[in-house]
Amino acid sequence: MTPAAVAVIRAAALRNNLQKVRELAPGCRILAVVKANGYGHGLVAVARILARADALGVARIEEGLQLRDAGIDSRIVVLGGFVGADELGEAAHHRLDLVVHGPGQLGLLEDARLPVDVWVKLDTGMGRLGIEPALLAGALDRLRTSVAGGTIRLMTHLAAADVPGSGQTSAQLAVFADAAAGWQGDISIANSAAILRSAALPAVQSAAPGASNWVRPGLMLYGASPLPDRTAADLGLQPAMSFETRLVAVKRLARGQRVGYGGDWQAERDSVVGVAAAGYADGYPWHSARGTPVLVNGRPAQVIGRISMDMISIDLTGLPVAAPGDRVLLWGDELPVEEVARHAGTIPWVLLTGVGQRVLRQVSD
Repeated sequence: MTPAAVAVIRAAALRNNLQKVRELAPGCRILAVVKANGYGHGLVAVARILARADALGVARIEEGLQLRDAGIDSRIVVLGGFVGADELGEAAHHRLDLVVHGPGQLGLLEDARLPVDVWVKLDTGMGRLGIEPALLAGALDRLRTSVAGGTIRLMTHLAAADVPGSGQTSAQLAVFADAAAGWQGDISIANSAAILRSAALPAVQSAAPGASNWVRPGLMLYGASPLPDRTAADLGLQPAMSFETRLVAVKRLARGQRVGYGGDWQAERDSVVGVAAAGYADGYPWHSARGTPVLVNGRPAQVIGRISMDMISIDLTGLPVAAPGDRVLLWGDELPVEEVARHAGTIPWVLLTGVGQRVLRQVSD
């Protein structure tokens, strides 16, 4: 039986995008971020395809354990760190690197005395997780005794790397450089936007002699652009997901007839309307504006009416004959997810990670 909604995951696109990271950040090591179910593409499948990265990044310990259960032996970094001694012990047992971002974690590590690899997160201006710059030296001193045998790395997260010429980015880099003065170990600063903003790379590629700089690509690995002024195609990225479904009905409506809940779309002429098997339960955005583009048999069409749980309506008027079973592309290689996100008033991260569990992921090369 053919499933209604499918996310076709292109392994070749993921590999292309990983290679693009290598080209843009020569000499850097790559921590490929696969959190949130591989940005909606499938956690285990994506991790296997990106196995040539130097490490994999997840948000939570349970994601790391899922990868270990699947037999993935790569270095795995839990970006969200840990809460409590039980999580610390579980992570250490399964060889998960942990991000340390608060004083409470330092105490737990001192009590446990486990040889776990840690990444100390410095808050340089993001204002979420992270140790304050003034407290960094003391935190590092405590860690050197509590994780004896483990490796300590230093990281931060940029808040506005996607903004051209951002003063916030330069300020964060300055805070990091000042706080980390004399640091001889590995560092990690650059997310996708910083990697793609080539002007920022010299600042984030500076590591001590013999140490490594780790870049942390996320969205760009999946072939979408995090930059508001550049498209994925401009950047040499290939969409890794083709989110598609099929028509389940085609009907003719007379001028004046309405479509969908609330009847807020009304035919201004005799119209042909297609009903496609995808809705907000599949991850298609409920708040999509009228006119959001789709492709029906490769030809552009527009969504009409409100998005239902399991269906969307499409204006097929003026298109060649369409029939139930015909392919409907919601986003993918020919229709960038960024374009759909703009019509929906959201961001591509939300759309990709929101693809529903009942949507079949099919991996192709």
